[in-house]
Amino acid sequence: MISMRRAVTLAAAVGVLSGTARADNYQDAISLFKHAGQSATYFDNSYAYAVFPTVGKGGFVVGAAHGDGHVYLQHKWVGNTSVTQVSVGFQAGGEAYSEIIFFQDKRALDEFESGNFTFGADVGVTAITASANAGASTQASGASASGGEKDARTAGGYYKGMAVFTITKGGLMYDATLAGQKFTFTPRGA
Repeated sequence: MISMRRAVTLAAAVGVLSGTARADNYQDAISLFKHAGQSATYFDNSYAYAVFPTVGKGGFVVGAAHGDGHVYLQHKWVGNTSVTQVSVGFQAGGEAYSEIIFFQDKRALDEFESGNFTFGADVGVTAITASANAGASTQASGASASGGEKDARTAGGYYKGMAVFTITKGGLMYDATLAGQKFTFTPRGA
């Protein structure tokens, strides 16, 4: 019971820390992903996408994350979404990151919009890690980064009709999973 209270309190704190995203924050995040190597091609080849300018995540044993986003169909804002995550296990620290989910087809978008969609343990994420004067590459995951955020090169693919990319905005956290992320969807104007 105490762990659940800590998780709820932590989720509320993360929500406050992530702040309310303004419209230009959405366009800034979209622009960042459009200029981040292979994630850019998904804008032309996906059916739709959901973007979260800031997801705040923090925890010590019990962790929580929260962020608000918009869903776009053919580059038009069609709805609002939010993500929450509560996790228990070995984790420590806090971070903020931007996240984008590309939907390959109508079926994938419909599944996401169905109400309470949750990522399972099998979902993969391509983390775009880039900073000035730094470079990194991992052949196994097919991801690499060089130069700055605008020059990031990433490799990813659709899994069950969805492709997920994240860009860390700041912080340090020992835990990089999307498992258990829960999403809600509300059509725009509803």
